[in-house]
Amino acid sequence: MYVIKVKGVAKIPDYVQLRDEAFTLLAYFRVDRPDKSLEKIGLGHKAAYIMQVVQDMPFGQIKKIDV
Repeated sequence: MYVIKVKGVAKIPDYVQLRDEAFTLLAYFRVDRPDKSLEKIGLGHKAAYIMQVVQDMPFGQIKKIDV
């Protein structure tokens, strides 16, 4: 799975994209509100790990994670 952290501009908040190995979009959520999106795709139990990775990432980079 790939994580992309996107910097918002003006009134648009920062977002996170989760993509699979084929780079298909699995989830797109605000950095401060990941819960519903992660639960919806079955990764609610991995939310703490995913959000720790997101917090440590700079904006605009892609990181591969194993979940």
